[in-house]
Amino acid sequence: MRNFWKYSLGLAVGMYVASAQAVETVRLTVASSHPTSVAWVGALKTHVVDNANKRLEERGSDYRIEWTEAFGGALYDFNDTLEAIEDGLADVGWVGALWEPAKMPLQNITFATPFVTSDPRIAVDVLNELNDTIPEMKAEWERHSLVFLGASVNDTYHIFTSFPVNSLADLNGKKIVGNSSMAPWLEGTGAVPVAGGLPSFYQQIQTGVADGAIIMPTGAASLKLHEVAPHITLVDIGVTTVGGLAVNRDSWNALPEDVRTVLSELGREYSTVHSEQVVARYDESLARMAKEGGTITELPAADRQQWVNSLAALSKTWVEASEKAGLPAREILTRFMNEMRERGAKPLRNWDQEL
Repeated sequence: MRNFWKYSLGLAVGMYVASAQAVETVRLTVASSHPTSVAWVGALKTHVVDNANKRLEERGSDYRIEWTEAFGGALYDFNDTLEAIEDGLADVGWVGALWEPAKMPLQNITFATPFVTSDPRIAVDVLNELNDTIPEMKAEWERHSLVFLGASVNDTYHIFTSFPVNSLADLNGKKIVGNSSMAPWLEGTGAVPVAGGLPSFYQQIQTGVADGAIIMPTGAASLKLHEVAPHITLVDIGVTTVGGLAVNRDSWNALPEDVRTVLSELGREYSTVHSEQVVARYDESLARMAKEGGTITELPAADRQQWVNSLAALSKTWVEASEKAGLPAREILTRFMNEMRERGAKPLRNWDQEL
């Protein structure tokens, strides 16, 4: 019954006359838990949504998409990005795999391999390659009734705090918020991990639930996190892929071939477009926060290396847990690291050599 109403209301196809040509309308709801000020949501709007009908017209298609946009958590929050698209609450949307380590462990490989690369373009390219060519990675989307279109990525992570950080020792005992996948990154620092999602960081720090956050500058600037955590310590933990653009499978199967083709093209372009935007916004974000009162310092090189060396064998733990679930994690990790190095990444730890 749910699917009946969904297709009657959400994907209803009507007819109207435009320029003496009959055009069929496909209605789709696109959504995200985060605002469009975040690069990997903004590109969903400005590249996919805004270009879809132009591409359809260029193909000579008789179809046009009528979008209902629900960005910024209008339909669901960050905890429900997977379930919302899986259940058809929205037809198209950004799925935050970073909050689904149990359901999508392979998509979270970058959280088990910090300090590998600071280049978003390399990371998103590698994840798209792996999702295209490794059946077990593709299956993580399919088992949740999702059609994967393109990976999403952010800029490298730093530490934003309400107190100054002059050395690694200053983090000892401090509460640092991040998504749950980042908790192992704090090992060796003495900091106490606090779970949270990007939209909640500001309030968590403002109310004292946390003393700071592990976050990327583009996200921090869009949320004005420097207002409550003005001490920005450059650590360069590395970029992570954080999920991707996906379509509900039933919605996908109901779409005309022309529309599926265009969305597939735009979805893969979405990865490239927003990763380029992330690169462009990185310096701009830091400069803007500094102008607005943020104090930017860099963690001393010796302290950074101490941090890297103090981390547990994160990749080994990830491999062992994934293999218990019957996943070929060892081979995937080796492939991942090789793909990274081949594209120019210079890891501070070669995680594939620690198994």
